[in-house]
Amino acid sequence: MNLLEGLNDRQREAVTTTEGPVLVLAGAGSGKTSVVTKKIAYLMEEKKVYPSKILAITFTNKAANEMKTRVERLIHTDFNMWIGTFHSIAVRILRRDIDRLGYDRNFTIYDTKDQQTVVKDIIKRMDLSAESYKPRTIQAKISSIKNSGGRVEDVLSESIYSERITKEIYYEYEKELKKNNALDFDDLILKSVELLQNHEEVKNYYRDRFEYVFVDEYQDTNKSQYEMVRLICRENPNLTVVGDNDQSIYAWRGADISNILNFEKDFKNAKVVLLEQNYRSTKNILDAANSLIANNPTKYKKNLWTSSQGGETVKYKIYSSSFDEEKCVIEKIDDLHRDYPFEDMAILYRTNAQSRGFEEHLMRAGIAYRVVGGLKFYDRKEVKDIISYMQFIVNTDDEVSLARIINTPRRGIGDQTVESIRKAAIDSGKTMYEIIKNLDEYNLNIRASKNIKKFVEIIENLREKKDSITIHEFIEEVCRESGYIEDLEKENTVESRSRIENIEELINSSYEYEKNYEEPNLEEYLSSLSLLSDVDKSEDTGGVSLMTVHGAKGLEFKVVFLVGMEERVFPSGRSMDEDDEVEEERRLAYVAITRAKEQLFVSSCKSRNSYGQPTYNKPSRFIEEMGSIEYLDTVDSELRIDYDRKSKINRMNSISKNFRSQREKKAEQKLNTSKDFSIGDKVKHRIFGQGMIVSVTKKDDDEELVVAFDNGNIKRLMKSHAPLESLNE
Repeated sequence: MNLLEGLNDRQREAVTTTEGPVLVLAGAGSGKTSVVTKKIAYLMEEKKVYPSKILAITFTNKAANEMKTRVERLIHTDFNMWIGTFHSIAVRILRRDIDRLGYDRNFTIYDTKDQQTVVKDIIKRMDLSAESYKPRTIQAKISSIKNSGGRVEDVLSESIYSERITKEIYYEYEKELKKNNALDFDDLILKSVELLQNHEEVKNYYRDRFEYVFVDEYQDTNKSQYEMVRLICRENPNLTVVGDNDQSIYAWRGADISNILNFEKDFKNAKVVLLEQNYRSTKNILDAANSLIANNPTKYKKNLWTSSQGGETVKYKIYSSSFDEEKCVIEKIDDLHRDYPFEDMAILYRTNAQSRGFEEHLMRAGIAYRVVGGLKFYDRKEVKDIISYMQFIVNTDDEVSLARIINTPRRGIGDQTVESIRKAAIDSGKTMYEIIKNLDEYNLNIRASKNIKKFVEIIENLREKKDSITIHEFIEEVCRESGYIEDLEKENTVESRSRIENIEELINSSYEYEKNYEEPNLEEYLSSLSLLSDVDKSEDTGGVSLMTVHGAKGLEFKVVFLVGMEERVFPSGRSMDEDDEVEEERRLAYVAITRAKEQLFVSSCKSRNSYGQPTYNKPSRFIEEMGSIEYLDTVDSELRIDYDRKSKINRMNSISKNFRSQREKKAEQKLNTSKDFSIGDKVKHRIFGQGMIVSVTKKDDDEELVVAFDNGNIKRLMKSHAPLESLNE
């Protein structure tokens, strides 16, 4: 078999350059996997290199298995070669020599839950508050420090009390793991690096063993992974790394783009091969991608091209609202189904929370779908938790919901206590809630009685408010009184911020429900959610794919809908203050565009809801940067905006009449409509907390306030509806 058959000139150059360091800069859809596997096969077949002399490192088990299968197919035989992820290769290195670091070779690997258990025990031993030092947050911090390759002494300040305590927890954590002969996931690479750095004979063993080294997705490597590769390689290594600087999108989890940009400096006499011919997308899609990414300053510029000309133009449409966007995108998918199976179409969005509206419209249309790399919206823990609170408040006989929420967030009511309550309820013929409401009447030896009474107080307060405020306001109250949002904000991780966004989207769903029903009520709203969930009971095996852009990397679809292309959505509001973060967002948009093979539809909204309030963002800067794309007519934009404004006022009046007492109504009017807010005013929002007004813009009969909150959020709120309290004296 001719291994070079079917390769273009650049691919052939990458395969046949076997000696010395080689950087293969592989543009999206340029056939990088084929190049890597054919180069490995070429070494074995043409250069007669023993498989045991070759090491190939990937980022996922799936990629490792695919690489092995493809090589076997090319050489028509099984072979003994090290192909694996960074972590699996590290484990093999450590199992052989970790005793040199004072561990037994039968060490245990702790997963995230194990790590959090260790941290929790240390916090308890140190007599620290689990509220101030949350195990999940501390564990995430430890992981972040290890991934950065930095020393804890350099990352955490001795002069800041909380950081000094976190440092002490870190040291205790390391001692505990050593005592247990255990490593955490991040240790696998760190300890391998330590072993290779400090034990010359171990380093030389691997340098002698591996004559050729391959690293896939090199742009995603962090400092520790880079160091591990450098130590395994010889002085003048036969090292082939494959990656794309334009697809470096994981800085938030430690990836260091400088590893790929500094390759020629780190490895002398390196050869750089650019793979620019694209085998996936049409010319129009590639033109948009090239135009966009050209706005990023970079050492290595690529220009993707294809031998096939034309194709459908990239289409861009502005919708009046996120509801319009969701509805029209699903209608377009249904229309395209005449030419494409649903499995060939995908909806890509910046954050997980954006999936909710698209999921609901897909379910209503009876179109099968799957959420790739995540749970469907109404299956997400935080969404189910808040819905369970509401279900229990509506029906206190619902013991399934009670069991879910009684210790969520954690309030010191353990499983054993819940079982004691359940048993007392069965024995007395009462409901569990009747037992905990009248706890003193029952002879239960429960240490958490104070916490249970506090929980009952929360539920009773919420039951009193249920019928006097709107549904979206009620959900806000549930989040606030239960401490759920506060708990997530204290956690302060990427995951917790995503959970907050999902709760915000649940509030938006209730706001949409209120807009569409003359007499909305909580019971009917909950029923509508149950009916929606019931529609979708099929196995999650096919249909339209929904996913974040991060989750789409490495995938391709004939038709792609890239939605929510607005400033502060994509690029994310959290990344707009730093040039390097905007550049990463641009690379992320580039990844999204290059997932499309035949058709790409891009869209943005003039307004989308945030906690039930309309927020107004400009179209993403990336739209203009995409160059000559086709701008479609805005969907009823001016008419819809005018209608939305007027009908919203009518709806809000109607909702106020149905749900609010006159006292509350007057209080709200006094709170906002008679209050003049100015730039610099300090305010408090019942969900977002305290903040400062940074902009005031006149909008018809209302004012749009931009508030920078202390938790890092920046929100656009309409004065007439935003529950803001002035903190100025």
